[in-house]
Amino acid sequence: MTAPLAGRTVLMSGGSRGIGLAIACRAARDGANVALLAKTDQPDPRLPGTVHTAVREIEAAGGRGLGIVGDVRRAEDVERAVEQTVAAFGGIDILVNNASAIALAPIGQLPAKRYDLMLDINARGTFLMTSAALPHLHRSGNPHVLTLSPPINLDPYWLGAHAPYTVSKYAMTLLTLGVAAQRHPVPLAANCLWPRTTIATAAVQNIVGGEAAMAVSRRPEIMADAAHAIVSRPAQEATGRCYVDDEVLASAGVTDLSPYRYGDAPESRLRIDLFLPGGEGD
Repeated sequence: MTAPLAGRTVLMSGGSRGIGLAIACRAARDGANVALLAKTDQPDPRLPGTVHTAVREIEAAGGRGLGIVGDVRRAEDVERAVEQTVAAFGGIDILVNNASAIALAPIGQLPAKRYDLMLDINARGTFLMTSAALPHLHRSGNPHVLTLSPPINLDPYWLGAHAPYTVSKYAMTLLTLGVAAQRHPVPLAANCLWPRTTIATAAVQNIVGGEAAMAVSRRPEIMADAAHAIVSRPAQEATGRCYVDDEVLASAGVTDLSPYRYGDAPESRLRIDLFLPGGEGD
């Protein structure tokens, strides 16, 4: 039986590590082509992986990889990434808006430079990647846009805690829902995906709460499996949705999530992620 993503082409922003790399490798296990636009050309002592090591992992998993060094904030880099992907693989079937910056500080405490960085990577990057890929997605037999951003939750807590980051992530969601609401010449699915719990990534370790936060998180593979389930569906099946990873897996018949735990904390102690009920006040 042919794997659902065999021969299909994924273009992703970021993906050198963490959730993005896990999604890329899960697609590669099906025999997909995966192109990554990422800045990390040389090793960084603070962060694991580069775009080049990611390509090696993609190819080891069974796919074909293409690493494109560039900045998702620069229109010319995004256009070059799209052109190189199409030249290498013949088209684009799936766009994953993965690249994201995070700074959890409220207004008055966040420097303008950090605010600009988040808006440029999160909102502008999603806009540029989607805009540039769209003509090629329209030529796909089953086009998907998947953005790693949360459901819109207007609980004031998320504004008071870190309005700048909240604005940048909700912008990613709104842009994706905007694509879903547009008319397209073919059925095109544009959806968002967010984790129920924090995910054991460098961002969680370095920014959210160190090893203590990692211990009550799940592994990136839960997001990879949920993303795989979404983009394997026919595009006309659902669009304009904001999915949560465990709900996606439950709908696919996966109810035992214990293999996804990063540490040995029981399910009841796992840390609920930002923007979801129960995640406030950590």
